[in-house]
Amino acid sequence: MFDQLEADFPEYTPRQSHAPRALEGVRVVDFSHFIAGPFATMVLADMGAEVIKVEAPDRGDDLRRYPPVNAELKQGAPFLWTNRNKRSVAIDLKSSRGIEVARELIAHADVVVENFSTGVMPRFGLDYESCRKIKPEIVYCSVSAYGRDGAFADRLGFDPIAQVESGFVSMNGYADREGVRALSPVMDISTAMMACNAILGALVARERSGIGQAIEVSLFDNAVLMTGYATMQHLFSGANPQRGGNTSPDTCPSGVFQAKDCAFYINCGNDKIFQRLMSQVIDRPDLAVAEIYASGPDRIQRRDELFAILGETFAKQTWSHWQSRMRASGVPCGQVRTVGEAIRSPEARERKLVTRIPHEQVGWVPNVALPIRYSRTPVVDPVAAPAVGQHTDIILRELLGYDDERMADLAKAGTFGVLKPSPEK
Repeated sequence: MFDQLEADFPEYTPRQSHAPRALEGVRVVDFSHFIAGPFATMVLADMGAEVIKVEAPDRGDDLRRYPPVNAELKQGAPFLWTNRNKRSVAIDLKSSRGIEVARELIAHADVVVENFSTGVMPRFGLDYESCRKIKPEIVYCSVSAYGRDGAFADRLGFDPIAQVESGFVSMNGYADREGVRALSPVMDISTAMMACNAILGALVARERSGIGQAIEVSLFDNAVLMTGYATMQHLFSGANPQRGGNTSPDTCPSGVFQAKDCAFYINCGNDKIFQRLMSQVIDRPDLAVAEIYASGPDRIQRRDELFAILGETFAKQTWSHWQSRMRASGVPCGQVRTVGEAIRSPEARERKLVTRIPHEQVGWVPNVALPIRYSRTPVVDPVAAPAVGQHTDIILRELLGYDDERMADLAKAGTFGVLKPSPEK
């Protein structure tokens, strides 16, 4: 599965060993699963926090089984993508002894993150009010579908549900068919970013006051925000956004065009860009100063005729020809690429967005970088996502001080899952 990594992607370049970490000394106990919670904690881990991922024994996070799954790793690409730089502890939260261990971990933590269904953490005795009794200064982040209280707190939610209920799907696609969801889990990712920002803000506030707090981030709340300024436009006009495919309802000409060899996108976000496109790129200075194309609203009214002029012109030359002219003229443009083309593009290589990192089982695994560049506290060197419970023994011994007797007692009580019978000799 990873045979082409060495040929396609460079080895990760380590950070300077003496460089400090932005979140040095911050410990996170992560009870979250799937994407929104784990992606948030992965960002914290990349910034230098110690993240302890608490999983169910044997099965672990359900995202581990999302395809494609590497048989040797026993985890899928989505899990690898969202759980690097973490250590995994496998304990059964349905057992009283497992809850005891979880509470001890929280006593040594700065941050707790969870995204269970509403009511699960209180049932475990691990809700915010319970945790603040264990550690008053704890920062406790709950990621939910529709909030932890109110009429909809019981509802389950995933990224596509948030996309459709927020109005996001209604905005995307073509006018002659129903709206289209984004295949990328954009609501999960953006919710994770909101959760991470909220946790960082709470840590700064605690640094000043010494007081922790509860944080709530809702997938639905975030999804409404992700409809962008369309929400405010609707409140101004009363109209709902109309699907326009790859064209923009606000700027013109903006959309996909076909060069001689491939498709590309241009975005004329203001009048000056339009004028440069016409006069410097396609050599039509007459159109650049034409009164009928003077403003954005004017051009939107004449979108079809403008697109026809541009389409006919662009089809005569290759993308490399048009790209060089638009780059020189300051016209935003980009080739329409597949995911595979994008991660192997010159831009991605220049930014070192995809690299390979060593893995003791399979040699190398791919790594996709965060879009964060610190000058003084670079993100930590990536370590691949852990196996279920990979670090249970070392964390409970080193952090909590458990000895052999305590570990054996916990194992016998089923804290780490059902004991498997020893094989017959």
